[in-house]
Amino acid sequence: MGIMSFLRNRMGVILVVVIGLALFAFIASEAVQYGRSFFSGDRTTVGEVAGEKISYEDFNKRVEFNEKQYQQQFGQNLTPQLVSYVQNMTWSQNVSQIILKKEVDKLGLVVGEDETRNMISGPNPDPEIVRNFSNPQTGQFDRGQLNQFLSAMQNAPGADEMKQRWSQLVASLIDTKKTQKYLSLIRNGLYVNSLDAKDDYEAKNKLANFKYVALDYSTIPDNKVTLTDGDFQAYYDEHKAAFKNEQELRTFKYVSFNAAPSKADSAAIKAQADKLAADFKTTPNDSLFVQINAVNAAYKAPLAFLRKGQLEPKLDTVMFNASKGFVYGPYLSDGSYKVSKLVDVTVGPDSVKARHILINPQLTGGLDKAKAQADSLKKLIQGGKPFADLAKTYSTDKGSAEKGGDLGYFGRGAMVPQFEEAAFTGKKGDLVVVTSQFGVHLIQIEDQKGSSKVVKVATVDRPLTASSQTQSAAFSKAQSFLSAANSDNFEAEAKKMGLQVKTADDVNGLAVSLPGLENARDMVKWGFGAEKGALADKAFTVGNQYVVPKLVEIKPEGILPLEVVKKQIEPAVRNIVKAKQLSEKLQGALNGASSIEQVAQKVGTSVVPVENVVFANPILPAVAQENKLIGAVFGSQPNKLSKPIEGEHGVYAFVVNGFVNPAPLTNAVRQREQIGQALLQRADNQIFDALKDKANVKDYRAKFM
Repeated sequence: MGIMSFLRNRMGVILVVVIGLALFAFIASEAVQYGRSFFSGDRTTVGEVAGEKISYEDFNKRVEFNEKQYQQQFGQNLTPQLVSYVQNMTWSQNVSQIILKKEVDKLGLVVGEDETRNMISGPNPDPEIVRNFSNPQTGQFDRGQLNQFLSAMQNAPGADEMKQRWSQLVASLIDTKKTQKYLSLIRNGLYVNSLDAKDDYEAKNKLANFKYVALDYSTIPDNKVTLTDGDFQAYYDEHKAAFKNEQELRTFKYVSFNAAPSKADSAAIKAQADKLAADFKTTPNDSLFVQINAVNAAYKAPLAFLRKGQLEPKLDTVMFNASKGFVYGPYLSDGSYKVSKLVDVTVGPDSVKARHILINPQLTGGLDKAKAQADSLKKLIQGGKPFADLAKTYSTDKGSAEKGGDLGYFGRGAMVPQFEEAAFTGKKGDLVVVTSQFGVHLIQIEDQKGSSKVVKVATVDRPLTASSQTQSAAFSKAQSFLSAANSDNFEAEAKKMGLQVKTADDVNGLAVSLPGLENARDMVKWGFGAEKGALADKAFTVGNQYVVPKLVEIKPEGILPLEVVKKQIEPAVRNIVKAKQLSEKLQGALNGASSIEQVAQKVGTSVVPVENVVFANPILPAVAQENKLIGAVFGSQPNKLSKPIEGEHGVYAFVVNGFVNPAPLTNAVRQREQIGQALLQRADNQIFDALKDKANVKDYRAKFM
């Protein structure tokens, strides 16, 4: 198909790809790390990376551009979740570009002209070039299409928008190539030696057999343990690194007032749907009726014949056993009352083999001229001219043109509706001219296989929404609560009104949704501008609820203070105190004992035998992971009673019966390769984490977005 048409239809894909090209592959699923307090930064800076500021204006332009391209590509309005996704992807792009550019420039890495040319048009083009210049119907790379486009870009003026977009794509390919070179330098420095291979082999294959006794922490009731400030401080000091908060987090408590549709609202909408059903039965123009009355844009798309199993379950059986003109509904589905009509029913082929010649109206001077050319080609074919020869000469779908226009066999749903309608309703040998978003097609039906019943169903809908009266009643309740509540009596007033107080823990500054609350962005933004203990002065509209929040906790970025994590670490601290008591008890039993059975008898428990445990999988059967215990086992001599080992679930003593050594390692090369592959899989994430820590990334987006 024509290059300009191709790009207008595919440029969305290209530009969405551009967003990701500058990113490491390994940060695609990484949660973005946020910066300092909400109040940090200035009014024009959305973030800083390695001291380089990212202005809000520049960042917002990128976000708006990427949102527009995403919307064009997927043909839908962006939900708050998708907006957040695009914003985070744009942020990741900015951060990675700055970090990588500094590293690449420092090392003097470049991509030469020959390398660039090879990435675009060499024997093995970059995967992004292949992906974006592939025939959409065959999936095959179309080199002719690429060459035609490159020629057009060479002659285009510098201010041409398409040329500028192409330059952006090429620049991103070069950046990606530099990134690959940078990573390759680091990866090539990773090395696994024979000793590493031997240690790994033994850790996975050497078996330990031992017996142990255990005193579980649960044997001491929690209320019998007194925790001191010193206990908490000692644990906190030893594990301080675990309390590093990468981003500021805030915790809310909130009450909500339900404004969901009432029974009366549902009945009123059902009545509207009943009227739609009656009118749908008598309308002389089903297509126009749907265009006027359908709310969901998907129902306004051109109708196509569907086979059994392609309709939603409520319709599938009904429509395949009904007569043309049958109206079903109203029925409730996906939050809407719907009415569906069987517009047509027929028996058609399951698959079709066809070929086509695609004519681009933009290259022929308009749609009418494109249709006229298709009609002329049709007459030539009917007069004896070979279809394949004309396809190779005239079709702008170069991928299929090289094969004489052949598209092979395809089933229902594989082609655009207009193309599919012509291919499946025509007869073998027919020549048909149809128009789609790709241009004008001259189709020849070469073969049809199978036969099954298919139906064409039209649907109109009425979303189930709350009435103004229902919304007003819920809003009034929220206002009554606000007038009575303050930061001190929030929970008491909620209890008085029979409201459940819910908690949203550790919310980040860019959160869009909270547990049970979709699109709560305004509420989150309020919380990141409020002081601890503040109660909102208004009810936030979140979906079909009015929500009144209170900010109850702020966890700043950095090492969290002891008072913030005290509740979190209390179970671990309590177990440490219990461990001291149980260790003393177990040590007393070990003193003078000559066997593990004597130890068990003294402490009133039983001996547990364990067989075939490996160091690489430190699981105590029927208990859980016990790293300290299994590590101690593999560091012990057989037939020697151990000292008390303080584990995750209790205190242990053991004796090793013996070890079973594996057969000698005969293929150290393969073992090294396996370890090396695992090392490489971790390396990319660890590289970027290190670079990001060094870059001191600061994210102030919460106060802008």
